[in-house]
Amino acid sequence: MTGGRFRLAATGGAAVVAMLTAGSLAGCSIGGAGKLASGESGEPVTITPANGTAQVKPDGTIEVKAAGGKLQKVTVQGAAGPTVTGAFGDDRKVWRSDRTLAPGTSYTVTAQARDGGETRTVTSSFTTLKAARTLKIADVTPNVAGEKVGVGMPIIVTFDGPVADRAAVERTLRVTPGKPVEGAWRWVGQDKAIYRTKTYWEPHQTVRFHARLAGVNAGGGVYGAEDAQATLTIGAAQITKGDIRKHHMTVTRDGKKLRTVPFSAGNGQTREYTTTSGVHLLMEKGNPVTMTAPGRKPGDSGYYKTVVDHAVRFSNSGEFTHSAPWSVGSQGSANVSHGCLNLSPANARWYYDIMQRGDVIELTGTDRQIEWDNGWGFWQMSFDKWREGSALR
Repeated sequence: MTGGRFRLAATGGAAVVAMLTAGSLAGCSIGGAGKLASGESGEPVTITPANGTAQVKPDGTIEVKAAGGKLQKVTVQGAAGPTVTGAFGDDRKVWRSDRTLAPGTSYTVTAQARDGGETRTVTSSFTTLKAARTLKIADVTPNVAGEKVGVGMPIIVTFDGPVADRAAVERTLRVTPGKPVEGAWRWVGQDKAIYRTKTYWEPHQTVRFHARLAGVNAGGGVYGAEDAQATLTIGAAQITKGDIRKHHMTVTRDGKKLRTVPFSAGNGQTREYTTTSGVHLLMEKGNPVTMTAPGRKPGDSGYYKTVVDHAVRFSNSGEFTHSAPWSVGSQGSANVSHGCLNLSPANARWYYDIMQRGDVIELTGTDRQIEWDNGWGFWQMSFDKWREGSALR
């Protein structure tokens, strides 16, 4: 019998080599799916990992090489996990994956090469290591469907366990705003990273968060289990500026004044009863909210328990704006509260209705500054200091 021969191989574990006679077969399967058209002799096309390989490390690289001809197309199909992409190199003689693989998953690589007018196809199927422990993102804040957030809003990512290799994990975290602005991650614990911009977000845009976590070696034998994503919708630039000494705050939206609101702030008799100055963010709201004296129980001196309406939190030390009909006579002229900003029922409801999580409220006039880690007081820290908390500094 006459006719040329060519070989296609998958390597990286036990090699699979097919020897075919062009005159005897119109095509055949490699690894159960690949096909070869008859043609002139050619050099091998090689896929790593090899067909049948098991326990492949999720952070390894898939590589396809064509010793003769050029690669036309390479696809990777996984039983689960994210889409695996890659790039050609060396004048399309090489293709390498550009991301990690999901652990404990089966994959099939299909490669097409063309040489001398003939197209050849080879496949390789393999499975990745099933990690003893995996890492997932347990929560992304904010991530509420339909919610618009303020221009100061951070992105808070909480993992389901401690992160040993923070640099490797941080490299997977992507923030893509529609209107670019510089930002940085800061780790605030073994399982939490927070993204803050250098300046406030531009209003009225979409910001996308994506973590290419699947297959990343997070250290200590832990691999990322899956990717994660979230979408933030930045709403209007609503900024509140208030002077505690003058008992008024002015609310603007996209630079235009909406309302000046009289308030009564903390009476300042103790540090606890002193409203904090600095850059705060609105964090949440509730109607009604039960407020109690921190660290005190019934019968203790200074204990109180009060139910208030239309409360908007701006720190974790018990500071809210809220309805306070009992102090309307002092609002705009004296500070008589335990630290909150007392508003009239009408103004409290108005502020409650327009608030967005991440709206900025800047307060001045006291010697008690809000700490950067009190609630979402992150803007109290300079950006240069903030990014020192990145694992990639």
